[in-house]
Amino acid sequence: MAKVKVTLIHSVAHRKPTQRRTVKALGLGKIGSSNVLPDNAATRGAIFKVAHLVSIEEVK
Repeated sequence: MAKVKVTLIHSVAHRKPTQRRTVKALGLGKIGSSNVLPDNAATRGAIFKVAHLVSIEEVK
């Protein structure tokens, strides 16, 4: 199964609470933190919601 590496590149300070919760649900805390997640519809939806705060890389 394909995986994606998500890295937090912008702060969640002064963001909407739903965006803060989404970032936390993705397993990200501080700026620069990363997490490898399965590439499925649920993960893609969460990433789309906070795409302006994270960077995404395909992992093989």
